[in-house]
Amino acid sequence: MTLFSLLLVLGWERLFKLGEHWQLDHRLEPLFRGRQRFSLLRTVLMTAVAMLIVWLLVWSLKGILFGVAQLAFWIVVGLLCIGAGSVRLHYHRYLKAASHDDEAAHQAMSAELTLIHGVPVECSEREFLRELQNALIWINFRFYLAPLFWFVVGGPYGPVLLVGYAFLLAWQSWLAKHHSPLERAQSGVDRILHVLDWIPVRLAGVAYALLGHGERALPAWFASLSDRHRSQYQVLTSLAQFSLARDPHMDKVETPRVAVALAKRISLVLVVVVALLTIYGTLV
Repeated sequence: MTLFSLLLVLGWERLFKLGEHWQLDHRLEPLFRGRQRFSLLRTVLMTAVAMLIVWLLVWSLKGILFGVAQLAFWIVVGLLCIGAGSVRLHYHRYLKAASHDDEAAHQAMSAELTLIHGVPVECSEREFLRELQNALIWINFRFYLAPLFWFVVGGPYGPVLLVGYAFLLAWQSWLAKHHSPLERAQSGVDRILHVLDWIPVRLAGVAYALLGHGERALPAWFASLSDRHRSQYQVLTSLAQFSLARDPHMDKVETPRVAVALAKRISLVLVVVVALLTIYGTLV
């Protein structure tokens, strides 16, 4: 069921998911809007409640209509939690603005794309494009690779882990958009995601390393296994830059396209790995 659900979700997402309608972030906004106090405990409790609700639904749908009801639920959860419909819109608007030299729209869309980690103040054009590439690599990880990982490792309860992870991402994005950095730090969501992203980042990182300059990237990947100081964002994007280093960071249209093309190749590689593991009976 894991592979079948995943393929259906990814196919639907690429063809039809463009905008906020099928995005969990959008569905959770009414809940987040009323939050005025922030702490690690509140973040954990909210996430646990969301996961408990999904677990109860998965358990209650077992065996109904010969498993069709449960499969449909898996697909709906996958559509809500995997993919970046609204972010893809921002990306296409960025390309359009950059190609038409619309500076105001270009800056607005790049700010949306770099929302979580931002861009250094007063950086050069080359540094800006490099950070934009890094942001796009991280967006692919947040909305595709990491959710895919939790969906797969959860086995028969993949939707439970997927919703828990997607809930934390939605909460982090809401705090980044509507609250201060202090309130976001008080929520503890960055610390939780730092722990949860450790394994998925290393798995995605080795794929980037193998597709890049292996003689330099693989030693860097091995060093990342004992790296306890850098953020997961820095670990993953530094490994991805070994693959991106061949392309100049001076064209504001082609440079982000190169990063997106690389991220798509990595996603395809990992989906193929899941398919092979499923065929050989490793996964449920």
